[in-house]
Amino acid sequence: MVDRRTLADGLKATPPPIDAGKERDFVYASKEPAAASGAVTLSRIPISTRVRADFAIALKRASLERQLKAIEPHTLQDILEEAIEPWLKANGYLS
Repeated sequence: MVDRRTLADGLKATPPPIDAGKERDFVYASKEPAAASGAVTLSRIPISTRVRADFAIALKRASLERQLKAIEPHTLQDILEEAIEPWLKANGYLS
């Protein structure tokens, strides 16, 4: 049976040596603040609801087509938020 080594020992013997700068860039590149694009960052909570099947199909199609054309908003969440906001404002639930 082959002798086992610890993970730390295995990482120490990893050729070629890892460039610390490239490693840092890779690890932290995706953690840049998303607010740089000018978008307002709000907390979100999950909700669950049912919609008519034709609405769901049309919404999914719109989302996929907009994503392919790189048109914002294209996520289901963003499209729904944009559609619901005027109703909430018009009925006095949002200022």
